[in-house]
Order: sequence, then C-alpha cells, then structure tokens
Amino acid sequence: MNYWAVIPAAGVGKRMQQSYPKQYLPLRDKPILQHTLERLDKLNLAGIAVAISDTDSYWRDLDLQLSTQLIQVQGGRERFHSVFNCLEMLQKLGAQPQDWVLVHDAVRPCVRQADIEKLMTTLATHSVGGLLALPVRDTMKRADANNNVDKTICREGLWHALTPQMFRLEILKTALDNVLSKEEAVTDDAQAVEMLGHTAKLVEGHADNIKITYPQDLQLAELFLQQQDEN
Repeated sequence: MNYWAVIPAAGVGKRMQQSYPKQYLPLRDKPILQHTLERLDKLNLAGIAVAISDTDSYWRDLDLQLSTQLIQVQGGRERFHSVFNCLEMLQKLGAQPQDWVLVHDAVRPCVRQADIEKLMTTLATHSVGGLLALPVRDTMKRADANNNVDKTICREGLWHALTPQMFRLEILKTALDNVLSKEEAVTDDAQAVEMLGHTAKLVEGHADNIKITYPQDLQLAELFLQQQDEN
C-alpha cells in the first residue's frame, strides 16, 4: 500500500490582487508552491501529482530538488476537476484502489510534517479516510444578505477543515466522479466523500496551517515559518 500526494495548483487566486497565480508569490525567497512541495517531499510518498493550468508559464521556472517522484497533470476548470485528473494519472502509473491519497492545497506552505504524519498514523487502518482540521474557538455568526447578524451559531462540534485530506484512492475517485456526473460543486474532497454516505475522520492539526488567500496572509505565513524554524 502506497501513499500519494495530490496538489491542485491550477487556480489563479484572484483575491490576492496579483497579476500572476498566488502559488508563485515569493515567500522567504521561494515561491509558495515550492515551500509546499518541499514539505511533502519529507514524507515517504510514492509520488506527488501536481495539477497545472495549460496557461501556466511559471511552473517550469521552479528550482525543485525533490527526492520524490513529481508528476505533472493537466489542471481542470475547478479544484475538484484537477484532483480527479490527478487520480486518473495515478491509476495509470499503477496506484491501487486501497492506496492512500493526500490532497493538499498548493498555498498551505506552513503545514507541519508532524501533523501530516499524525494524520497518516491515525488513519492507517481506517476504511475511508479523513482530514486535518481545527476546532472552532470563536463565536460563530450567520449573516444576511446585508451583512447583518442573522443568527448566532453554536460552535460546539464545529471544525475548520484544513488540508491534507487523506482518502483511499478508489473512494475518493468514485466520490469525485459522482460530483462530476451530477454537475455539482464541492469546496473540498471530504464533502464529495460525504455525499456518498461515507464518514470522514477529523484529526486535529495546528492553527499555523493557514491557506494563503489575502495579501496580509503572506506576512503571517512568513512569521509562522520563522517560528517553526526556531522551534
């Protein structure tokens, strides 16, 4: 049984207000995506599949020195299309139905190796899979169309979904195929698996595993990386 990683990196990141995809923005003298790949390279993986857009002119300029097999895959229109394309490629390369697939956001460069290893260990004998997540600590408000408070939501039992999200290859591919056939959109892989009636396991990670979405997130990510180096 092997572990594979999938990184959907075909997005453009419009909310960063940059002229090029946010996964290539510099973070401590390296593109964000390079940090992410180097984190995954420290794991015992059979390969890392990266979904790249046809119009991506930055990928080939990355200075990557990885020990893990790197597989370039054509990106799709949405994130889940890219993940599905990667799974198809992994099957062509010999990945088995019960192999594990870790899907990780290209712009989560601060994920801790220890958290990923905790995810892998916790789910080692699980029949479906699960994801890194963080319990909600703040009071949650639901807004109306005018950003007025509509309702206060009880935070008990609520979690922030993080990545990696790790599932058996066959289950994840079937789940995404189901989404594609119904032409429904999902925001993460766990949602697709849930739609099949499966239950995913939540594994608590660290709050510094942020997704870089807005310009101010770059400074926060730099601070987290510096703190991790010091510890």
